[in-house]
Amino acid sequence: MSFNIAQLKEINQLDFEQIASWPFEVKIVMAMVLTTLSLGLGWSTFISPKLPILSQTKQAEITLKREFSAKYRITVNLPRHKIQLEQLERDFTFMLKSLPTSNETPGLLNDITYLGTTSGLSFKLLQWLPEIEKEFYAELPIQLDVTGHYHDFGEFVTKIATLPRIVTLHDFTITHDTGGLRLQMQAKTYRTASKTEANTL
Repeated sequence: MSFNIAQLKEINQLDFEQIASWPFEVKIVMAMVLTTLSLGLGWSTFISPKLPILSQTKQAEITLKREFSAKYRITVNLPRHKIQLEQLERDFTFMLKSLPTSNETPGLLNDITYLGTTSGLSFKLLQWLPEIEKEFYAELPIQLDVTGHYHDFGEFVTKIATLPRIVTLHDFTITHDTGGLRLQMQAKTYRTASKTEANTL
């Protein structure tokens, strides 16, 4: 069946009540027009309003995939993280044991005095300074003023480092003194905060 374009000229004289008798070419053109109008109306009415929702859904899918990937990595590494956490708890407990309690702090002065005298030093001053409260512990400064020789100072500091409790040394000042040298410094030890102190911090 050939398509006769000349038949389209009669489109203005067509009667819509006699659609069945329209020429084939006119029926094809009208079908195409109606199809185009239907597609346009369907796009604007049903599809176009859904496009932002589709875009949001795709973005949500990407976000969920990322969250799933992150949680999957955490889940896969959970046994390893538990082992690391247990090790950290053991290390933390060990470090807490290295902090003296308030009952043990007077003994530290005796230990420091003993280490100094056995290293050949003479004490001019050894006294506690005001305690400094921190979040989980208390800082206990000790002011030291000793005299001796350079190598005696080195031996004393080495022995301090071997104490079972944590003692750090700060603010060194070495000056000449009668018969040797004079070392002034601040030592700091620490103690765990009591439950009452920890709750108030």
